[in-house]
Amino acid sequence: MPGYLDHARIGPFSRRAAAALAAATALAGRANPADLDRLFALSDAARTSAARLLDARPHEIALAPSTSNGLFTVAAALRGPGTVLVPRGEFPANVYPWLRFAGRGGPDVRLVDPDGQRHITADLLRRQLTPDVTALTVSAVDSLTGHMAPLAALKEVLGPDRLLIVDAIQGLGAVPLEADAADVLVSGGQKWLRAGWGAAVLLIRDRCGERLAPGLGGWASVTEPFAVRHPAPSLPGAAAHLATNPDFPAAAAIGAAVDDLLDQGGPAVVGARIRATLAELLDRARRAGAEVLSDGLGEQERAGIGTFRLPGHDPGAVHRALEAAGVIATRRDEWIRLSPHASTPSAAADLLTEALHTLTAHGENLATPLTQEPTCPTS
Repeated sequence: MPGYLDHARIGPFSRRAAAALAAATALAGRANPADLDRLFALSDAARTSAARLLDARPHEIALAPSTSNGLFTVAAALRGPGTVLVPRGEFPANVYPWLRFAGRGGPDVRLVDPDGQRHITADLLRRQLTPDVTALTVSAVDSLTGHMAPLAALKEVLGPDRLLIVDAIQGLGAVPLEADAADVLVSGGQKWLRAGWGAAVLLIRDRCGERLAPGLGGWASVTEPFAVRHPAPSLPGAAAHLATNPDFPAAAAIGAAVDDLLDQGGPAVVGARIRATLAELLDRARRAGAEVLSDGLGEQERAGIGTFRLPGHDPGAVHRALEAAGVIATRRDEWIRLSPHASTPSAAADLLTEALHTLTAHGENLATPLTQEPTCPTS
């Protein structure tokens, strides 16, 4: 669909990820023992690809079932006493793990109010940094405003003795991330990577491995799962935190998606296309009289998400008009969230213009071509 602008919610499968999923599913349906070895090999290959993307070592990568599961895994591993800082307004997936384990051996939770449109800044963190703070958990990209967290600056404030834990699902595959600053990073594949459900990248750097107990580590996380006495010693690296083996077809899909991203030039190239397309879409919305939530942010603070509202117009009516015109977006209360991909065609901006024309008297001035034609294939 040319008007599909909802990758921050669900990214439709890329052709490469879909083909990998189908091929791995076919392997899983056969009885040859060698095919099981091939499935394990696909999982290992996916971890290696993710390590390339995140500038990590393969053993620092594990494959969790989802972003939420990965964050719960980390919350179970992070022992108290202490306090984990959570920006207020974080997506609930990055709130509940810390709340559930507070009082069950995990650190206390302190919610931090954002700095306006910036959900977390180094100055804000510095003001919150009391001696009891042991970790900050933050989204790499805020799911409403599109603000990119300054991960390197945040880690510099935290220092080596406090953990920076990153929910990267709204950034990985959309924009370059300062991933080397993250001690722990989690991201599923169903949004910007367009790899579907069932697998998420879980990065746990060696530099913090000793500070995380294998809270959810199960039989697949130990060196001798069939030992006479349990627990057996944990596997090295991120694998120490796995409850069981990954979903192998899902692992193949996310591995193929990461390879596809790298083959297209990586996050810097793909992200530049996404940002250019989003900028044009938001410019069309401004010409219709829209208020854009990210207008107070610097260019490098913006990711692939843009949010607007039309003053004087019912947000439900705006959302329905967009859908009727073939523009698929997410409504969050009074805000409409747009999230194109590198493959979004120029026709999307025209569809948006036509939809807004039905809601405003100034639509005749909106129709101008995209400033940059996306060159990425539509897969």
